[in-house]
Amino acid sequence: MNRKDQPKISPSPPRKILLIRLRRIGDIVMTTPAVAALKRALPHSSLTYIVEEPFRRLVEGNPDIDKIIPIPAHQGLLSFLLLMRRIRRERYDLVIDFHGGPRASRIAWLSRAGLKVGYELKYKGFIYDRRVPRHRAGAPLHSVENHLNLVRAAGIEVREPWPRLVFRAAGREGSERIERLWAESALGGSRLVVLHIGAGNPFRDWGPRNLGGLAERLAGLPGVRVVLVGSAQDVPRAEEIRKMSPRPVLSLAGDLNLVELRELIGRAALFVGPDSGPMHIAGTTSTPIVALFGPTLPANFSPWLARATLVEKPFDCRPCKQRKCLTEDFRCLQSITIDEVLQACSPYL
Repeated sequence: MNRKDQPKISPSPPRKILLIRLRRIGDIVMTTPAVAALKRALPHSSLTYIVEEPFRRLVEGNPDIDKIIPIPAHQGLLSFLLLMRRIRRERYDLVIDFHGGPRASRIAWLSRAGLKVGYELKYKGFIYDRRVPRHRAGAPLHSVENHLNLVRAAGIEVREPWPRLVFRAAGREGSERIERLWAESALGGSRLVVLHIGAGNPFRDWGPRNLGGLAERLAGLPGVRVVLVGSAQDVPRAEEIRKMSPRPVLSLAGDLNLVELRELIGRAALFVGPDSGPMHIAGTTSTPIVALFGPTLPANFSPWLARATLVEKPFDCRPCKQRKCLTEDFRCLQSITIDEVLQACSPYL
């Protein structure tokens, strides 16, 4: 913490709190325990959450959030100035920057909030009245714990039990759509495995051959059905994987929004995928998870408080910044075998 600035802080509990986390799926979902801790400690305070428009579904309907300010993913100067005028008019007592990116830190800096809390960032430390390190010396720290530490830095008590990840359930329309898909695909009575086939970058991509081999092996188990999920960009990959398997494999890649995806995962027997946004969405359900970790460490990004089996390889180059593979073969993920993943899935099926 920045002790020098502490006398500026009002001793009374903050009544209006602004929270900032602009992207992406997993990162936003992992802020929800900190949001829940805030609301638990300050039930009468108003919490406003700033999020980029493509990801507003992740926080809509969250019972701990009173107001959402969605902003464009790419924002012009005029739009930004209008946003800051709106924020300044609210006169927030506290702003917590869960992000720390260029735009998020500018919003915090210009907010005129009574207390600004954020991470210890190079060239940005002057922005925040209280700061916490993003990394703990000598030991990894989970991203959720990082966010909870920001709440503590604001002088707010975080009590056990630790809050879980939060993501709203599908409404009637979303539930009915998944019901229709369930009936049309004759999934009743089967144990469904949701296999996420997308990847944020090549470092986290297990590859279509591995995914196809796993889908075929899983689909061959008695009573098991496999459904592939991913974005619209993953549709060609889904078709490639389906062609590899002589057994029926259903693809819903590009067909589901985030709320419907959660509804589907919540009805499944198992979710399988890499360290990704959908993995953290799965962590908001009671469905068990088999997660593949390559360049990232489970100690930082594992499904929070979820029933999960984590598959990883102990290479010295992990973790990495995912900019250049030192061995040029992405061995941290590619050395994970289909047999190893199938073995991790077996206890749940």
